[in-house]
Amino acid sequence: MSKITSTEPLAHPNYIKPIMLNYTLKGKHRQWEAVITHSSVSILLYHKEKNALVLVKQLRPAVLNANKKDGFMYEMCAGIIDKDASDEQIAKEEVYEECGYDIPVENLEKVSSFYTNVGISGAKQTIYYGELTEAMKINEGGGLEEEDIEVIYIPLEDAKAFMFDESYQKTSGVIMAFYWFFDKKFVRTP
Repeated sequence: MSKITSTEPLAHPNYIKPIMLNYTLKGKHRQWEAVITHSSVSILLYHKEKNALVLVKQLRPAVLNANKKDGFMYEMCAGIIDKDASDEQIAKEEVYEECGYDIPVENLEKVSSFYTNVGISGAKQTIYYGELTEAMKINEGGGLEEEDIEVIYIPLEDAKAFMFDESYQKTSGVIMAFYWFFDKKFVRTP
C-alpha cells in the first residue's frame, strides 16, 4: 500500500518551474501562480490479437496526495518531451519502456494535440495511436527503475463501460482517446 509520508517545499525542482505570471485583463494588472513544465506525448494502443486497448496502471503521487486511499491511475502510455527527438520517436520509446513493445515509428498515427492542466501549467500533450501484435513484444515493460507500471489490456467489449466506471481512476485523455477510437477505428455498421 502506498501513502504520502510528508510534504515539503520544493527547493530545487527537476521537471517543473514555479512562476508568478503577471498579465493584464480588461486593462487591469493581474497575477497567476503557475508552473512551467514539459509538453508530452501519450499513445493509445490497440492490440490486434487480444482485441483490446492497452493502458498502463501506475502510482501517481500527486493523485495519492489528493486521494489518500488510492493514487493508482489508468493511463495511456506516455512521456515528457525532454530531449532532442521527434515526438513520434519519443512515443515509440515510451511504448517500449512502459509496455515492452517495439512499435515502428511509421505505425504511429497522430490523433490530436491539446492543452492539459490549464489552471496550473497549460502544457501541451499530443496523442498518438498505434496497433500492436505479439510479434512486437520484446519484454514485459514496466517503466524505469523508479516506476512501477503494470500493462493493462481492456477488451473492446468492456472499453465503453470502462470509460465511465469511476472505480477506475483515469485521465480525461483516456476517455477522449477511447471516443476517438470508437469513432474512427472501430466503426460498426448496422
